[in-house]
Amino acid sequence: MLFLKYGMYIRLSREDGDKQESESIGNQRKILQRYIKEKNLYVVKEYIDDGVSGTTFNRPGFNELLQDIKSEKINMVITKDLSRLGRDYIKTGYYIENYFPENQVRYVSILDGIDTYSGTTNNEITPFKAILNDMYAKDISKKIRSVYKEKQKQGEYLCSIPPYRI
Repeated sequence: MLFLKYGMYIRLSREDGDKQESESIGNQRKILQRYIKEKNLYVVKEYIDDGVSGTTFNRPGFNELLQDIKSEKINMVITKDLSRLGRDYIKTGYYIENYFPENQVRYVSILDGIDTYSGTTNNEITPFKAILNDMYAKDISKKIRSVYKEKQKQGEYLCSIPPYRI
């Protein structure tokens, strides 16, 4: 049996606005650590992207994870759920269906019950979950833009720092 070297990947799309780690990042870590402890697994490294959108895969933590896959430091990636890996369904599908298998990497999404080394039915609905994650990101973006557009029409100030404080 192949010795699995886990990489825990944690991501939050929105910054909290301070330098401290967000509560969501800490909660994701606890979920992953509990799973790893229950399964008695070996974690090599933790990769974090705090404040980076899942709609892009140009993320420092994710890029470091890919480098460690290439150098064979890790051969398993674990996330809390599929949306933490990414919200772009085409690229998420690419990593799960192509990149990870080509590099003999096992992927586990704890809350979604996805494990690319098992034959569960959850693996079969993974593409649909990825599409829903993508749609959610686009829907939120559209709603936020409409709020800003309405504020703009009302003549409200849209910048984070009032001009008199500069």
